[in-house]
Amino acid sequence: MSTPTTRRTDRGLGPAVVALGGGHGLSATLSSLRLMTDRITAVVTVADDGGSSGRLRDELGVLPPGDLRMALAALCDDSDWGRTWRDVLQHRFASTGDLDQHAVGNLLIVALWELLGDTVEGLDWVGRLLGARGRVLPMTAVPLRIEADVRRPDGTTVVVGGQSAVATTAGSIVQVRLDPAEPPACPEAVAAIDAADWVVLGPGSWYTSVMPHLLVPGLRDALLRTSARIVLTLNLSPEEDGETAGMRAHEYLEVLHDHAPELRIDAVVADPATVDDLETLSERSAQIGARLLLRQVRRGDGTPRHDPLRLAAAYRDVHDGFLGDVGTPADGRG
Repeated sequence: MSTPTTRRTDRGLGPAVVALGGGHGLSATLSSLRLMTDRITAVVTVADDGGSSGRLRDELGVLPPGDLRMALAALCDDSDWGRTWRDVLQHRFASTGDLDQHAVGNLLIVALWELLGDTVEGLDWVGRLLGARGRVLPMTAVPLRIEADVRRPDGTTVVVGGQSAVATTAGSIVQVRLDPAEPPACPEAVAAIDAADWVVLGPGSWYTSVMPHLLVPGLRDALLRTSARIVLTLNLSPEEDGETAGMRAHEYLEVLHDHAPELRIDAVVADPATVDDLETLSERSAQIGARLLLRQVRRGDGTPRHDPLRLAAAYRDVHDGFLGDVGTPADGRG
């Protein structure tokens, strides 16, 4: 059986963009990027161990499909066909039996993996069903476990294991790591980063959705060597509880730098309403060589969610800003 290719439209090509992340944060990025380009590759974390994904992972030994499903749904074709199949993928059963809270898309993805014996090919088939404007890839074909060193309020440090536990931990996360420690990167994901014009990191759960990409050696190496511009999108608000409780805007940059000090960031996108110390954020951005772009990107209803149109406009401003550079940038890449 031949591998399908995802649908491409004729409405302009746009830049080749790779978006890294998982969950609702990655979905927000993809919903925005699809408004400016059809050349999108989503590279998704595969460490989820809760809910429907965790149950399928434990029972069948497969990658957790949930974040992959959400990314595919975000890229569906804007037609009755695409939206209907998106809704089918996102539908969850409500029952008193084993199907309770399983997402249809999770079951479909795992079924294709079993039939085809190939993770990427199975995701491509779902993308074709949706008429997806882009491609969705796992960052590795190996199910991952996240571990974190957490400093408790009493000053002691403990190890917390599992994405669900890390995401809801009480205390300050000092360091995160993966088990296995050096999983092989998905070759198609590495190739996409190598060929990209832009790479977008964030928004999302910083330690469990954004940082894991930098801990996969093949992806990390690709991010260090790529000629693509790398854009960091900051979260709209810290969580009241869990992994980023109390984090300020500039601290997201510091965490990223602590885990990958050699990573080059070209631009930082932040909503001014979420920045409580603009001077410090500006200084931190300048220290890592990044331009800071302040734009209102949250929805107008007051919820801490990104508005696709506003975020797309911010990305276009970043893109146009670099296109409008006069002379040669300090990094010499032009």
